[in-house]
Amino acid sequence: MSKIDEVRSDMVKAMKAGEKDTKDTLSLLLAALKNKAIDKRDDLTPEEETQVVLKEIKQTKETLELTPLDRTDIIAECRHRLSVLENYAPKMMTADEIETVIKETLAELGIDAPTGKDKGRIMKTLMPKVKGKADGKLVNELLTNHMG
Repeated sequence: MSKIDEVRSDMVKAMKAGEKDTKDTLSLLLAALKNKAIDKRDDLTPEEETQVVLKEIKQTKETLELTPLDRTDIIAECRHRLSVLENYAPKMMTADEIETVIKETLAELGIDAPTGKDKGRIMKTLMPKVKGKADGKLVNELLTNHMG
């Protein structure tokens, strides 16, 4: 079952249950998935579907970060939207899992004590391994901790 079908089905359930906020979030996600498929002029691969979901999550988090604290209505809406969207995102890697991949990548590249000069080369090998499964900021932070 494609993400589009899954989201459409869940949206109908939310409508029947009278969950307007959930329905609205799913409606936005469905539109984003359909637009991506239209742009591509083909069905989306599971990886492309995941990219759309992650992009929606990222945009919602950015909105949340930029919202003034006194706008509790927007904050609540963003938090609800994230809780709904995260059901369709892949499970993200933990810091420990990312550490393991970093260590494997360093060993693979034969780098014992990485420096700032190595960072570009390390990231080029590391990022494809964690793409869509880990938060890029966290990966960068953990890699920086390894540097002397």
